[in-house]
Amino acid sequence: MSDKKKPDWDPRSEEFLRDQRMAYDQMRERCPVAHSELMGWSLFRHEDVTRVLHDHETFSNAVSEHLSVPNGMDPPEHTIYRRLIEPYFAPERMDAFEPLCREIALTLVRSALAGGEVELINDFAQPFAVGVQCAFLGWPAALHEPLIRWIINQHQATIAQNRQALAELAREFEDFIDAVLESCLQTGAKSDVTVTSALMQETVGGQPLRREEIASILRNWTVGEIGTMSAAVGILVHYLALHTELQMQVRAEPGILPAAIDEILRIHAPLVANRRITTRPVKIGGRELEAGERISLNWMAANRDGRVFEEPETFRLDRDPSKNLLYGAGIHVCPGAPLARMELRLLTEELLKHTTSIELVQDKSPTNSSYPASGFSTLPLKIQ
Repeated sequence: MSDKKKPDWDPRSEEFLRDQRMAYDQMRERCPVAHSELMGWSLFRHEDVTRVLHDHETFSNAVSEHLSVPNGMDPPEHTIYRRLIEPYFAPERMDAFEPLCREIALTLVRSALAGGEVELINDFAQPFAVGVQCAFLGWPAALHEPLIRWIINQHQATIAQNRQALAELAREFEDFIDAVLESCLQTGAKSDVTVTSALMQETVGGQPLRREEIASILRNWTVGEIGTMSAAVGILVHYLALHTELQMQVRAEPGILPAAIDEILRIHAPLVANRRITTRPVKIGGRELEAGERISLNWMAANRDGRVFEEPETFRLDRDPSKNLLYGAGIHVCPGAPLARMELRLLTEELLKHTTSIELVQDKSPTNSSYPASGFSTLPLKIQ
């Protein structure tokens, strides 16, 4: 029998919506494996989350009723599709894309400087995340605004648990994908070499990828990536604005930037949680779980676990990077991590290179995002 009686916590209570990091830290120490109606079994300790990441036979990624390539797959199916998508994030592809990514970052930095004060999330982070992802995939700029609106509506519908709205938004996103693929077909996918058109030429087992499979890959590379990247940009720039000594150090020592970014995002995760499902009865964190139980891996709490990270709130560059779960671990480690790291590095480089100071606006407080999002929903900053 599952060790499930009444819910251990309510993820949508005011306590958790007000300050996710503090609340999840408390859950990690008070009830490290906790049940809720919304999220199933949430795991908060680094040890338990890591165990799940390395035991894909007991904790399956096949959690959705919808096709999810390759995120929602297990071996051997996952292995086949993972092998197909990994080359899209290879070093040579990142090197080729870097100039355009830097150009997008520089354009936004110049725009922010022109005003002196910027609302970072809506006027900087979201346009950057959408602009880079569309450029990477070879999508037209005309999709930028519709995608941003779609992401905002998706977030609101998720918070409200509005199933009808979520279903309508899913169909709307399918229309985005259909339009992009149709455009590639009309212009000739082989002559217009983009990531999207290249995907249309891929095969598995000697057969071309089905349209549904291509759409699923593109959905994973946009829906999740844009929201997480936008949150990461906000968290990163806010931290530098709040910690002026670190901001000065990074300006003076740009070589530490990649490690500094990973450490800042360990302290404040841009992604709250990911899902798994148990394939058999299992005991974890002292709780007995049945087969078919929903699992939620809380990245935010796990990456702030004092058992693994001494003084977890403290920024330190001497930590073991292999313990940082920012991009996950195991066979499902984020394949897009090279792109994400490059985006964040280039944006921060351009921001620091073309400014002398980044400060919080004294009379305008940031607004925290709430589950399922992380970071900030508004972030007024003074940039000069």
